Amino acid sequence: MNAKTKVLVVDDEEVVRRSYVRTLTGESCAVEVAWNGEEALLAMEQQPFDVVLLDQRMPEMDGMEVLKTIKEKWPESEVIMITGYPAIESAKQAVTLGAYDYLAKPVGPDEVINAANAAMLHKTWALRGVQQDRCEVAR
Repeated sequence: MNAKTKVLVVDDEEVVRRSYVRTLTGESCAVEVAWNGEEALLAMEQQPFDVVLLDQRMPEMDGMEVLKTIKEKWPESEVIMITGYPAIESAKQAVTLGAYDYLAKPVGPDEVINAANAAMLHKTWALRGVQQDRCEVAR
């Protein structure tokens, strides 16, 4: 990742948000936070983010709802679903809705960095593939 990588951290627990921000800021990312789904979508409206770390269980609007909206409106954004209540069913649902990854809390700093790096690399290669397809169509 580099200073251009924009990350949105969405979690209703302040201690979790602060931990992820501290970890990712150390990796030279531009990090913003949202404490719920509505705030996250408002932030995305202002500027789409490259990577979104998204808590699954939040008040009012759960992470699956937010994930679905993000992937519909901003499909280039990579979403990493993070939950304190991991289950195979919710992991399947998250991946089906377009999540890049699904992590179980507690998530340590190395795991946050590795997941965000992998998501950004995936996004870079996916966009490169789209650009290459456009070039081939133009020929």
